[in-house]
Amino acid sequence: MAIASPSAPSFSASFCCSRNEPTRIVRFHRTCRPAQRLLTITARLNSSTPSNGFVSPDNGDLQDELQHGVSLSHHRRKGSPVFVKLPVDAMNSSGQMRRRKAMAQSFRAIAAAGVEGVVMDVWWGLVERDAPGVYDWLGYQEIFLLARRCGLKVRAVIAFHQCGTGPSDPFWIPLPQWVLEEMDKDPDLAYANRFGRRNMEYISLGCDILPVLRGRSPIQAYADFMRNFRDTFRPFLGGTITGIQVGLGPAGELRYPSFPSEKQTWAWRFRELGEFHCYDKYMLASLNACAREVGMQEWGNGGPIGGGNLVRDAENTEFFKAAGSWNTPYGEFFLEWYSGMLLLHGERICSEAETIFRGTEVNTSGKVSAIHWHYGTQSHPSELTAGYYNTSIRDGYLPIARMFGRYGFTLCCSCFEMKDAEEQQINLTCSPEGFLKQLLLAARICDIPLEGENSATSLDDEAFQQVLKMSKFYSEGLVTSSFSFNFVRMDKNLFEYRNWVNFTRFVKRMSDPNIFRAKLDFGGGDEICVSSASTADVGAILAY
Repeated sequence: MAIASPSAPSFSASFCCSRNEPTRIVRFHRTCRPAQRLLTITARLNSSTPSNGFVSPDNGDLQDELQHGVSLSHHRRKGSPVFVKLPVDAMNSSGQMRRRKAMAQSFRAIAAAGVEGVVMDVWWGLVERDAPGVYDWLGYQEIFLLARRCGLKVRAVIAFHQCGTGPSDPFWIPLPQWVLEEMDKDPDLAYANRFGRRNMEYISLGCDILPVLRGRSPIQAYADFMRNFRDTFRPFLGGTITGIQVGLGPAGELRYPSFPSEKQTWAWRFRELGEFHCYDKYMLASLNACAREVGMQEWGNGGPIGGGNLVRDAENTEFFKAAGSWNTPYGEFFLEWYSGMLLLHGERICSEAETIFRGTEVNTSGKVSAIHWHYGTQSHPSELTAGYYNTSIRDGYLPIARMFGRYGFTLCCSCFEMKDAEEQQINLTCSPEGFLKQLLLAARICDIPLEGENSATSLDDEAFQQVLKMSKFYSEGLVTSSFSFNFVRMDKNLFEYRNWVNFTRFVKRMSDPNIFRAKLDFGGGDEICVSSASTADVGAILAY
């Protein structure tokens, strides 16, 4: 086990990730103004683009749209566009669209409400399920065509991770079967913590460039998947499909599986510190090599001692307490290596995605996890175990924002609806607003666009007001708006009368009110957009 050594020589951890540089915490000053940006995303459909063998039972409609040059894009909007994320079970286990009638009704309703588009998870485990290099896109093609007919844009989330907790979970989507077979042969393809527990949500980044997937590396498999997506849906790119969010880790986020993804919606309420996941043989080999390079071989045997169990007070641990070993030469070495490996993983995937989607007129993005439940402590333990080297004396998000900026990526993050005053009633060290302000400032400094999300489906007006407040923290003073919001997610509750009123009012406040196609005065002073079908009808359909 690694032992902290206060008398160890000073060193630089740049050998693990040459992009690392000393980064200190940035304080918030209202006078900070980044360079003015001009962000232009062209949304058009080039009718001369070949179909590249695109086959569809509905392909005649697509070709007809192409041949007649029908303009399917929205007119330009002011303000910040709102997208709605589709249900997790929008696709069944066979990769086919579920509840077609309900989906069509819902698309028409949100389009009439002025929503810009939908966010759709595109699961590796469904498309390339049975064999490497064999892709089945038919279900997604059907949803993209439906979105086009309803005048909606699409943001596709390329999901290289597992969904759900197991076969009994109704939302269960594992990694491709052939990948799981390779994991059975070599368990070290999965992350492991110090107790030897494996996490199967995502392939360990320790083997990113090794040919462990039947002759391909994970990075090559991800790139091949994205390339096939591009070639298959080329007629949609830039017109209907305007955004690609590239999966970077568990839950699609750039992080380690320090806690199971299914716990993310309530982890802060139980103060989970998380566990370092660096105990598969590939991660250990890298750690050991880095330790030998600085002449401290005993530092390369594993993660820190005294990190505590999953649920413990940081001040009762040797590593995370205020005067703990996180702020010693050993702690700096380990955390530089651990976070540097995560940055390198992000760099590899972002580089591939930028090359693959270059010239397609789609916006690429990546997501950072909103881990805020120990933000008020000195060491920020739950961020450290996730791979974010962010503490009270060091800014861990600026290097990530810089990395996204190098590849023209938009930064996506959730928890826009959360308030410190409410969360700190349960956990005094929690600060979703403090975390988010730091991340938004990093995005401003690096001059990169931002996508916001809500962490929980909250449909009350106070939650929407908080989203508006936090979005203004980012966009205030910028000449060209580059903020958009993904509402998570579409379900039957969204279409209940009071919720629908709150939601459409929120969309109106985020966007230009002139975009509304249908308006109705409910007597409250605001004009509320409604769909051509009544909300009650849509809600009834979604109730199944």
